[in-house]
Amino acid sequence: MRPYRNAIMNRLFVVVGLLLLIPAGIVLQLLRIQLFHGDELRKLWNEQTIDYLTIPARRGNIYDSEGRTLVTNSVAYKVAVDPVVMKRYKERADRICQQLNRHTATSHSRCMQKINNAPRGSRYVVLAREADMQAHDALQELDMQSLILEEQYQRQYNFGSLAAHALGFVNHKLQGMTGLEAQYNKQLKGKDGLRQVQRDRQGDMHSFVGAPSKQPQQGHSLYTTINANIQAIAEEELRNGIKRTGAQNGTVIIMKPSTGAIKAMVNIPTFNPNRPAHSKKENRRNFAIANMIEPGSTFKLVTAIAALEQDKVEFDEIFETPEDGRVKIHGQWMRDHDPLGTLTFQEVIEQSSNIATSRIAMRLEPQTFYQYARNLGFGTASNIDLPNEKSGVLRKPYKWSDVTLPWMSIGYEVQVTPLQLTQAYAAFANDGEMMRPHMIDKIVDENGEIISRKNPLPVRRIADKQTVEKLLPVFKRVVSDSGTAGWARIKGLPIAGKTGTAQKYVDGQYRMAYRASFVGFFPAEQPEYVCLVLLDEPETSIYGGYTAGPIFKQIAQRIAGLDDEVQQQYLKNRSDDTQWTYMPNLRGLPLEQAQNLLEARGFTYTTRQKGEWVTAQKPDPGSRVKSPRMIHLTLNTLPVAADSITGSADSSHVRIPDLSNMSMRNAASLMHHQGLNTRLIGSGSVHKQYPKPGAFMKKGRTITIRGKQTLALN
Repeated sequence: MRPYRNAIMNRLFVVVGLLLLIPAGIVLQLLRIQLFHGDELRKLWNEQTIDYLTIPARRGNIYDSEGRTLVTNSVAYKVAVDPVVMKRYKERADRICQQLNRHTATSHSRCMQKINNAPRGSRYVVLAREADMQAHDALQELDMQSLILEEQYQRQYNFGSLAAHALGFVNHKLQGMTGLEAQYNKQLKGKDGLRQVQRDRQGDMHSFVGAPSKQPQQGHSLYTTINANIQAIAEEELRNGIKRTGAQNGTVIIMKPSTGAIKAMVNIPTFNPNRPAHSKKENRRNFAIANMIEPGSTFKLVTAIAALEQDKVEFDEIFETPEDGRVKIHGQWMRDHDPLGTLTFQEVIEQSSNIATSRIAMRLEPQTFYQYARNLGFGTASNIDLPNEKSGVLRKPYKWSDVTLPWMSIGYEVQVTPLQLTQAYAAFANDGEMMRPHMIDKIVDENGEIISRKNPLPVRRIADKQTVEKLLPVFKRVVSDSGTAGWARIKGLPIAGKTGTAQKYVDGQYRMAYRASFVGFFPAEQPEYVCLVLLDEPETSIYGGYTAGPIFKQIAQRIAGLDDEVQQQYLKNRSDDTQWTYMPNLRGLPLEQAQNLLEARGFTYTTRQKGEWVTAQKPDPGSRVKSPRMIHLTLNTLPVAADSITGSADSSHVRIPDLSNMSMRNAASLMHHQGLNTRLIGSGSVHKQYPKPGAFMKKGRTITIRGKQTLALN
């Protein structure tokens, strides 16, 4: 029994000894780790608990040329949590989702679903991306370490759709997608910073004193060449013009010819860059630089410059055009808009004769014509600082057919962008020197220090200065009562330009649809602005003079009111232009009506005697008088018959007065009192009349008076 007992005790001692060795080994191992590997393991632990949070850089602002803020940023907050912690502490998740449901569009169930469905091992899940300050403050009050609130910026376009195609827009990551936002994305976005944080055993993140961080480099800001006032004027007038003419869409570009600075770039329809996804994709396309069109008669600038500079035409040369206004060239019919008869070279441009222009062009070698077209910027990109610009299509002469040269001379078989057309006329306006179009004036950092400045960049000379000087009066005559752009004429503001009408080439064939355009510059002698107006498929008329011309006129008049230099010249010339007029016959008119007629002419007046009817006047009716001038009226209580105007050839004839700017009603009344019938076209104030002022007309005949509001009827 005893030996058996000893054996059991020995085994027990062995087991106990072994059991004591395990904790002893653990203690020894802990001591070894602590003494020999402690620092290394503590460092490894710290590295595993270290994490980094992004400090977003602020995207730079975009300003107009006057320093107005077009694009800036607003602050929003991204709300995120650690799903591991949230699953462990359900009440935390519930409280966070309740606040998000209360202050954002995130539903409570959707919020909880994001947490519960987070991938295994994920320590970061976003619950809301655009929480406002109110939601931020409510979540901050929960005081939860596992809740992550990240400040981020949203792009804000202060004037909505103003200059949308030029400015462009950004995506949800604030990356520029189109326009200046894309072109200058690298300069605008800056560089994000980093902040170091540490996770505890529960996975909560904590900031700690002395934690290293890298501050963000804020984005640079852009000062554009766009003038917000001019841009707004162009947008409003183009929108009104499209509504009036029934056009499908339209484009306006305004450029400063001496520098190439773009002052306005407009496409209608447009979009709101604050909500770009709410607009059709085609509305976000910048037609001004990305659409290629056949320019029509505006391309005749190439023919005029090339022919004159190559001595292929004389100013006093006479061109006979067919009586029916059409001619067959190499088997294809070419037509003028009307039979134009005999024309001088100047009248060829003024009346926009296709037949005479093509005859002039065919005197040139194809390679010569091609080179002048290239010199004017066609067939090559302008290199404006905007993305997605098209180069146009200008085929080389060896690819031409027999009809290419005559048809290209009038703006067919060539494709250009609206910007290229504007650039060409800007070069013409700038004494023949072409400047590169640009949208940015300078780039500045967050402290306002200039990083870079975009100086005006000459491209090439398109023609000798003498050639341009000779042609300038020709293109001024286009914008006259006898030219195709009479509707663009502004009294007192000299304008030069060219109208265009082009049949649309769609799917390999020409359709019965047209683009109408007018491109001009003002003041003609010292140009400050070049303005192109392009309308796609206007319904009221296919001719640029009747549709695009009036839009140009409204834009130019309003710009003249903004620009001091242009306004001074405008007022001076307007005064000079309107200082002479023919004195209307006021005899037999009611005093009130006579007052209206005189005020419309800028006259002041005095009255003698009393009454409600004018019985005599000084100066005499029909006299050529200078405005302003004092007019003396004699009144009576009874009306008298209107007599013939002094200076008539005989008593059966009257001299036609100047009716311009009078109301249609007053003009008709005046002509009735002088014994003439009237044919009224349109309404509003008188814009044109036939016969012209000073002519004699037999009583009983009809004078035609055209009002300003006839645009939609022509």
